Amino acid sequence: MLKPNPILLSVTVLLFAALACTLPGMATPEPNPLGTIVAETIAARYTQNVEPVIPVTGPGTVTPISFPAQATESPTVSPTITLTSTPVFTSTPLVPLVSVSVATNCRVGPGKAYERVGALLIGETTEVFGHDPTGNYWYVRNPDNANDFCWLWGEYATLSGNYLALPMFTPPPTPTLSPAFEATYNGRDTCTGWWIDIALDNTGGMTFRSVAVTVKDTVTSTTLSLSADAFIDFDTCTDSYSKDTLDPGDIRIVSSPTFSYDPYGHNVEATITLCSNKGLNGTCVTKKFNFTP
Repeated sequence: MLKPNPILLSVTVLLFAALACTLPGMATPEPNPLGTIVAETIAARYTQNVEPVIPVTGPGTVTPISFPAQATESPTVSPTITLTSTPVFTSTPLVPLVSVSVATNCRVGPGKAYERVGALLIGETTEVFGHDPTGNYWYVRNPDNANDFCWLWGEYATLSGNYLALPMFTPPPTPTLSPAFEATYNGRDTCTGWWIDIALDNTGGMTFRSVAVTVKDTVTSTTLSLSADAFIDFDTCTDSYSKDTLDPGDIRIVSSPTFSYDPYGHNVEATITLCSNKGLNGTCVTKKFNFTP
């Protein structure tokens, strides 16, 4: 009987063990099951964050992937715009202008106490640059001198343009009152005789309350005189107009004494005296001028 060989027996056992590890259908034991679970978890999270990849099954062949259907958003309809006609605006001149309904004097200050340096007539316009603190006078370009400025009374004034933002100007100090006037021939009238009408314009800062008129026909050497505490204009044989005072800026018509004949074509010399008080008293001013009716 053969005696077992220990070495041969050991080699045989090892050989069977090796064959058992490679037999088909037998699972290979997991050397580190915990590490495998962690790796699978990480791979799963990574797969969720990547874009889906279209698998390629062969050259030039693409296998489509179905994605979940998504809701389709309805398009927003824009509201219909209704066009309206554009209103027509009338342009307003930028430069403020002023016109008057009655001829108005323009003075070096806002008031009759100031010297008159011009006048704005009906149909004329001039630029406006400001107003006085009372809002009753406008500071304008002198209608009679484009290089000068003066103050225009606003009683008969109409403004146009952008005048609402005009600045307020402080007027010059009130001048010392001084008497002054202008006298001009204003025609002749007749009734039972002939008389001369003379226009008196108070251009100073003093009110006149009495007047004396002397007219001399240098052809016949006829001299006539009158004095009064009023300014009287004889219009016809029965009508007359009388004013007690001649204020600064005012114009009055006074009638001369009556000639017994028509002085038409004769040279007439007129002497006019105006006084600040009645009875030819107070401060008086005298002017002389010649004319031919």
